[in-house]
Amino acid sequence: MEDGLTRPASPAGLSWYMAVSQLLGLTVIAMTGAWMGQYRGGIAWESVLQFNVHPLCMVIGMVFLQGDALLVYRVFRNETKRSAKILHGLLHAFALLIALVGVIAVFDYHRKKGFADMYSLHSWCGIAAFSLYFIQWLVGFSFFLFPGASFSLRSRYKPQHVFFGVFLLVLSIATCLLGIKELLLFSIQATYSSFVPEGILANVLGLLLIVFGLVIGYILTRDEWKRPPLAEELALSMDFKTLTKGESPSSSQ
Repeated sequence: MEDGLTRPASPAGLSWYMAVSQLLGLTVIAMTGAWMGQYRGGIAWESVLQFNVHPLCMVIGMVFLQGDALLVYRVFRNETKRSAKILHGLLHAFALLIALVGVIAVFDYHRKKGFADMYSLHSWCGIAAFSLYFIQWLVGFSFFLFPGASFSLRSRYKPQHVFFGVFLLVLSIATCLLGIKELLLFSIQATYSSFVPEGILANVLGLLLIVFGLVIGYILTRDEWKRPPLAEELALSMDFKTLTKGESPSSSQ
C-alpha cells in the first residue's frame, strides 16, 4: 500500500497529454486516409492507386506507432520492466513492418510506371530514417531484450538509444513534411496557390504532424513523468553492479 501511495500510477497532467497525443495521432492517420481517398482516388495494391499505400503506411508506422512505442515507459509505470521492454520492442517491430509495406509500395509503383527512384530529398531522408530505424531496433533488441548484454554495456548504450529514438521520430516527421510538399507539387502545382481544398487539407495535416511530435517530445522530456524503478528492479540493479563491477550494495549511488 505504501508503494502505491508513493508512486502514483499516473502523475498529474500525464493522462491529459497522453490523450491529446493519441487524438492527434489518430487524426493525422484519418486525415491521410481522407486525403488519399477523397482527392487521390483511394487505396489499392494492383492499380495506379498503389502509390497511395505509401503515405498512409508511413504515417501509421513511422509516426504514430513509433511515437506510441516511445511512450510505453511513461504509460506502463507499474508493470515490470521486462513487460514494458517487450511491448516497446513489439510496437517498434509493428511500425517497421507497416513502414516496410509502404516502402515496397512506392518502389513497386515506380517500377511499374518507369519512374526514377531515390533522386529527391524526401526519398533520401525517408530511406535514411527507415534504415536507421531498423538498425536502432536490432541494436536495442540485442542490448536490452537479448540476455547476453552486460549491465555496464547496457548502461553505456542507453543514452544513445534514447537520443536516437527521439531523433528518428523527428526525422520521420520531417520526411513526411517533405513528402507532403512533394506530392502537392506533383499533383496540384497549378492550383496550389489558389487555396484549393486539397492543399489546405495537406497543409493542416503537416501542422498536426508537427504538433504530434511536439506533444510526444514534451511528454518524454518531463523528468517527473519518467517511469520510476520498482523496488525489485532497484535490488536487481544493485546485484548486477555487485557482480559485474565488484561493487558492494552500500557503495552504489
